[in-house]
Amino acid sequence: MNVGAILGKLWNNSGFAAIITGFVSNNGWQNLVMLAIACVLLYLAIVKKFEPLLLVGIAFGCLLTNLPNAGLYHQELWDAFMDPSSPMYHSFGQIMREGGLLDIFYIGVKTSLYPCLIFMGVGAMTDFGPLISNPKSLLLGAAAQLGVFVAFFGAVCMGFTGKEAASIGIIGGADGPTAIFLTTRLAPHLLGAIAVAAYSYMALIPLIQPPIMNLLTTPESRKIKMVQTRNVSKTEKIIFPIIVTMFVALLLPDTAPLIGCLMLGNLFKETGCTDRLSDTVQNALMNIVTILLSTAVGSTMVGSSFLTAQTLKIVVLGVVAFGISTAGGLLGGNVMCWATKGKVNPLIGSAGVSAVPMAARVSNKEGQKANPANFLLMHAMGPNVAGVIGSAIAAGFLLSVFGG
Repeated sequence: MNVGAILGKLWNNSGFAAIITGFVSNNGWQNLVMLAIACVLLYLAIVKKFEPLLLVGIAFGCLLTNLPNAGLYHQELWDAFMDPSSPMYHSFGQIMREGGLLDIFYIGVKTSLYPCLIFMGVGAMTDFGPLISNPKSLLLGAAAQLGVFVAFFGAVCMGFTGKEAASIGIIGGADGPTAIFLTTRLAPHLLGAIAVAAYSYMALIPLIQPPIMNLLTTPESRKIKMVQTRNVSKTEKIIFPIIVTMFVALLLPDTAPLIGCLMLGNLFKETGCTDRLSDTVQNALMNIVTILLSTAVGSTMVGSSFLTAQTLKIVVLGVVAFGISTAGGLLGGNVMCWATKGKVNPLIGSAGVSAVPMAARVSNKEGQKANPANFLLMHAMGPNVAGVIGSAIAAGFLLSVFGG
């Protein structure tokens, strides 16, 4: 065979040729832009330490899916999967036969398997003691969901459908798995933008929240020292996840997968006789699912669907949702401070968003800036844990309204 012909064939089949020949006609420039975005995200994850455990996978998935001719992810297969008139409608078998590696990874996202397993790991790593000892924290967790619904109405006003607006609004809960869980069911075409926005804002909590905290609280209130909460018995810690699962799942059945896995993971931790399972969920399982979830989410960041004005709107609405959720929690904290005659530091209200334990750490840090003898971490963990439950309930409510 002619050497020139072989080299020509290799060139024609390469991604370089696809980018050059399709730069204008087939939007090849979008692939280059997305590859650049992937490199920026890798820089933020590796150098700046912005949620590296998730952002590295998301960024590399974005890089892989935008390599021309790699055949790792096929948006057209998932478009057909969602089209009721297509013979591929809801056919995972067809995805397995014709899809690439990232298509197979994405099945776990599409079925909501990964977010639920992540919630199981979060439950196994979380101590619900601060919430049990101070049930009033539930009110702060609820107040911090304000941004979810404000952003929802804002998205509707900007022209998004109800399902799209619900998916965008849940960014305000600062809960990546919940955002993915809801978006895959209501607006899967927005998954890449919403997931990146949700996890980016979670990583930027130490930058976003402090200015809002200083704006909505007084120097005197930030100095308030809270008394130590009571000790919680082991029996209470075992009964709590069982009761919460039954009550929430009966109230909003659509939340059962998330709440059920969250509480099962916590039950593994608290029983005292399932240490091996708890250790597996916290470490091996959590790490494996994180790799699969982050890479699959990154694979949805295809240039043709990601580089749009719609994505910019989602980013703006996301930061608005997160800011208002933080403000809602702080306003709730101020009300609680007033109602208890100065016994509650309003800073713990900002921890009502469900980014565990980052939001609680920020509350503690800001409290110590005002009063070095102030230790708010365990007090802030109550609203923080309540925020996890609250965001799942908010997602279940939106899913019950728009999921039909």
